[in-house]
Amino acid sequence: MADTLTPAQAEKEFWDSLKDSNTGMLGLDQAGYHHQPMTGFGEPETGTIWFFSRDDTDFARDVAVGGQDGMFCYQAKDQKVQACIHGALSIDQDRARIDKYWNPVVAAWYPDGKGDPHLTLIRFDAEDGRVWVSDKGGVGFGYQILKANLTKTQPDVGGVSDVNLS
Repeated sequence: MADTLTPAQAEKEFWDSLKDSNTGMLGLDQAGYHHQPMTGFGEPETGTIWFFSRDDTDFARDVAVGGQDGMFCYQAKDQKVQACIHGALSIDQDRARIDKYWNPVVAAWYPDGKGDPHLTLIRFDAEDGRVWVSDKGGVGFGYQILKANLTKTQPDVGGVSDVNLS
């Protein structure tokens, strides 16, 4: 990846992409811990991503222990942005956030609606990570692969940058 991507550009691309394609893999940042697919609602102004969960899942119980570090691995549907973000996990019952992000997909997991006794929010305070951005598209990617094979060079498929999101 030869393109120059500044941390500010990478951070903006990540947050913008998360608005449109908000599912990734979230888990504790621990050896042997399996991440799971989760839908996140990002707030770039605070560096926070909110996830709905049931409090009777292993993951929510593990987060509820407190002081847990997490990892959010992300790939946009259009594959333009990929990221691996480290941060702090906690349980939060912020009613304003529940109201703000509640939608029919979320509601499907909670038979008793917003008053479901198992409804909880997992708060992910993003700290740092790495973001990859490629806007070459399918044709551009193919061209770069062809060019690299013909010239015996590496393809230029985008940029990568470390980011500090806290």
